[in-house]
Amino acid sequence: MTSPDVWVGIDLGTTGARALAADREGRVLGRGAAPLTSHRDGVRHTQSPGEWWTAAATACREALRTVRPARIGGVAVDATSGTVLLTGADGQALTPALMYDDGRAEAEAAEVNSRGGEVWRRLGYGRMQRSWGLPKLCRLLRDRDAARATGARLTHQNDYVNRRLTGHPTPADSSHALKSGFDPAEGDWPWQVLDALGVPPGVLPPVVAPGTALGRVCDAAAEQTGLPPGTRVTAGMTDGCAAQLAVGASEIGDVNSVLGTTLVVKGVSARLPEDPTGAVYAHRSPTGLWLPGGASSAGGRALEAAFPALSSGGHADFDAAAQRHGPAGAVAYPLPGTGERFPFAAPAAHGFLLAQPGSRTDETAPADETEHYRALLEGVAFVERLALDRLDLLGVPIDGRLTFSGGGSGSRVWNALRADVLGRPAYVREQHGSAFGMALLAASAGFGGSTGGADGGADSGDTGAVDVAGASRAMVRTREVFTPRDRHREAMLASYRRLVRELAGRGWLPSELAEHALRRSLT
Repeated sequence: MTSPDVWVGIDLGTTGARALAADREGRVLGRGAAPLTSHRDGVRHTQSPGEWWTAAATACREALRTVRPARIGGVAVDATSGTVLLTGADGQALTPALMYDDGRAEAEAAEVNSRGGEVWRRLGYGRMQRSWGLPKLCRLLRDRDAARATGARLTHQNDYVNRRLTGHPTPADSSHALKSGFDPAEGDWPWQVLDALGVPPGVLPPVVAPGTALGRVCDAAAEQTGLPPGTRVTAGMTDGCAAQLAVGASEIGDVNSVLGTTLVVKGVSARLPEDPTGAVYAHRSPTGLWLPGGASSAGGRALEAAFPALSSGGHADFDAAAQRHGPAGAVAYPLPGTGERFPFAAPAAHGFLLAQPGSRTDETAPADETEHYRALLEGVAFVERLALDRLDLLGVPIDGRLTFSGGGSGSRVWNALRADVLGRPAYVREQHGSAFGMALLAASAGFGGSTGGADGGADSGDTGAVDVAGASRAMVRTREVFTPRDRHREAMLASYRRLVRELAGRGWLPSELAEHALRRSLT
């Protein structure tokens, strides 16, 4: 008999699903990907849930083409944070799926904060944003036909796929349920608040900790995914938390920065921080520590919006030119749309470009595209630094190991620039995607001595006996370390201070954070 020594992670992103199979030493044995289509209209952003399953199954089947079924020990799924819909008793969609940045639930967010403000303050984030799951649920419940359907249930993006994998309803994990109002400190839903909001108790799923056994892969899913029937299905985490697991950022003081379409920065803390502005929220790790941080709307999408050619490649040429150029005189706030979530919450915020000092115009596009590109690279690094300033202001320890992950970490020029701006070494791992993080979480149960739950799934009582630290030590490898350079750092910090003052002057950045950021930039 062959002992299982390969685990599978599935990542449901904005533009596609990715799957990965990794062994006990962290070697990747197979990868797969399939595209997803988004539908945007102003603040609206939806996807078809049926596509999630089709893409996940296709990506998984591709990743497992050369892996012997007997080696596969488990699978876990991550997804975007705050993406929700209502499903019926049969698991099929009753409503559209509202994506993580769908912003139409403004009125519902106000009511959610009015009814549950005391709970949200106790949980550290103070208030919910319009893009969070609970305001969206309240909006979806306005569809009375959907709300009254037999078995109508709040479903997160990965819940939808987990049900298809197991063939039966599964609990939500506490990571995805956080933005839907779940209280990770109490380990339960805040029933009194939800009752005041008119949310029927039956709509809410049971919730378990990440790493818990949800059930086994059913025959129908096995045929479509290539996973062997009976494979353990493990409760996952959101994509940002999955990326944090992937790089081994699990000790107090560690910080992981995920740079992709958007920028996600998360730390590790023994205590739950309190942020009355709601910009910082904290997931609970499988080991019980807190993972405070947030997701900015700034990131790689701002570069592709300004330079459409980047979507089909060409980063290397732009990067080389930006490196030769040196620090930009212009200062960019790289927000591709309207509304910022983190490191500060400002629904009216929008991107801008400040001309070089001494220019006759205050806000303009530089004549030179390399200057523009370089300013955008620096602008993302400035948002990243401001995120660390926000965590530091809240008392979150950030003196541990800093890791870079996400698609942006594939650029050595950008990595070096970011390390310069942040003023500290940054580690890039051999594997750093969210799918790898889910493979590691699925493997953690094996490292912890657990073989998985019974076919009963949620009723098995198996919390996974996860050993995340053991799995990390065995599977996570460093590819490169970027050490900050002094040559251009002061010039970029001067631009950072200019950006901070501009954001504060526009009324978007709280004065306390602005002052803290300016002080830290001078030490």
